[in-house]
Amino acid sequence: MKILGIDTSSMAASVAVIEDNKLICEYTINTKKTHSQKLMPMIENMLSLSDLSIREMDAVAICEGPGSFTGLRIGMATAKAIAHVNDIPVLGVNSLEILAGNMNLCDKKICSILDAQRNQVYTGRYKYVGTKLTEIKEIGIEPIDDLLEELAQSGEEWILVGEAVYKYEDKIKEIANIEIPAASNNVTKASSLCSVAKAKFDEGNDIYNCYNINPLYIRKSQAEEQYEEKQKRLQNDK
Repeated sequence: MKILGIDTSSMAASVAVIEDNKLICEYTINTKKTHSQKLMPMIENMLSLSDLSIREMDAVAICEGPGSFTGLRIGMATAKAIAHVNDIPVLGVNSLEILAGNMNLCDKKICSILDAQRNQVYTGRYKYVGTKLTEIKEIGIEPIDDLLEELAQSGEEWILVGEAVYKYEDKIKEIANIEIPAASNNVTKASSLCSVAKAKFDEGNDIYNCYNINPLYIRKSQAEEQYEEKQKRLQNDK
């Protein structure tokens, strides 16, 4: 089974193909070019260099979010188009699961974090039971200070993984029972996306088609929040 993975949830764009449990190719670019400029050329170049065709794919895996609103929409639209044209399923994986998937040999509990601004983080908590990634707390938004205090008081060893670790690194390093992995593990990777998606497919979970999968935003965009605040002020001025 060949799975094409697409992750555009952050500034970096990452694509990969796995066949069963073997990584065939992976391509990641972290530049200021927009995802709309680089995503399809990345997929085309990667497949061409690997002597693969898009028609050989059995499924497309997509990072649902949370993450960049614009990036998620571009990635989702691309995945839906590929699935529609090739009549293949879409496998949805959230970005916190992908980060936890980077730590597949870890015997500690894993807390994935992504910056949600305003001293808050998107977070999910996981552990590996054998080779199976298991969610121990569903994803949500938490103030970083509350999260770190809870982990510090838990009495358990934690790995804190994700791009937000660098923003709060000074605070994290003060806590004895929390470790930060190598830099290469703190970004979402399309290869980890594919691996988590394959495990979900084998269990019959989170399998969609090109019509019924949508981005996972968790919170409203800044533009939406500003619009709603403006509407409230207008209503109060009447």
